[in-house]
Amino acid sequence: MTPQHHLPADIERTSLKIIAAELAELGLTPPPETEAVVRRVIHTTADFDYAKNLRFTPGAVQKAVEALHKGAFLVTDTNMALAGITKPGLAKLGGQAACYMADPEVAARAKAEGTTRAVAAMHKAAAEHPGAILAVGNAPTALLTIAEQIEAGLRPALVIGVPVGFVNVVESKERLFVTCEAHGVPAIVAMGRKGGSNVAAAICNALIYSAAEMLDPTARGWNG
Repeated sequence: MTPQHHLPADIERTSLKIIAAELAELGLTPPPETEAVVRRVIHTTADFDYAKNLRFTPGAVQKAVEALHKGAFLVTDTNMALAGITKPGLAKLGGQAACYMADPEVAARAKAEGTTRAVAAMHKAAAEHPGAILAVGNAPTALLTIAEQIEAGLRPALVIGVPVGFVNVVESKERLFVTCEAHGVPAIVAMGRKGGSNVAAAICNALIYSAAEMLDPTARGWNG
């Protein structure tokens, strides 16, 4: 077998063209506003179900891009998602990202309150970065906490809700999406069981690349 391409930029461009063509064949071509996010997630997972299960509140992508242009802070619920977020793109926009799961203060609070670190981490995020983009790829309890905080007045720039799993995952996503819709908070949610930290990072990267005009890999300094 002879590889079709060798350079990363060429591989990515060809992959995205294949994705666009297969989406068209399936009758699932996303609208222009959400196209970059949907294609990036499928590029990361090779799973075309995301063309159907990713849901967006009205204007979510544009509002997220506007927030990133203003240097929005990103908070993830896992260090894996944090590691997957493009740091050069974020730096170009003047933004920063963090995960508080390993924070000693978060661990102590979770133990004292008999809750999960994900819950304590989202309380810390809300207190320190109330207008942040919150990206959740693992913990349903984090989504439920964010929903409660929104009902209490928190207004994140965007909530990305894509936990993966079988226990409380579907319910937490539905609760979050309804809450965000009711309170005008932008949200991107993968309905159903699918998701994960890699999906959360992929959505963040699609938004960052869009905001920083880096959707084409050559804009990221890649060869090809």
